[in-house]
Amino acid sequence: MTTSCAGLSHCRLALAFALIMDLLGVAALLTGVFATLEIKGRDFGDLLVYTGALLVLMSLGGWVMWYSGNIDGLTSRKDLGHISSAVDRLARTLSRKITRTHRTHRGP
Repeated sequence: MTTSCAGLSHCRLALAFALIMDLLGVAALLTGVFATLEIKGRDFGDLLVYTGALLVLMSLGGWVMWYSGNIDGLTSRKDLGHISSAVDRLARTLSRKITRTHRTHRGP
């Protein structure tokens, strides 16, 4: 991996989701605003404006997941001396399974 993409090393799927939703949302929003879309006398511009706004809103979730997945340097409770709870163990187990599944399905 090159050093220019070092900041994108974690959570690429969330980043791709956020970028795709942003592009689709902005395209739908601008099409709804600037194009005259009438089919059988009905205007569909408002539908595209609202759909574009919802897609951009959904992309915000992808950006939050990508950003929070790229935070480094957080210490776990175990390192701080706390006993890990069942929720922590469950989250850690799910994270490892997702990471393992993502790595095994990746091509050469």
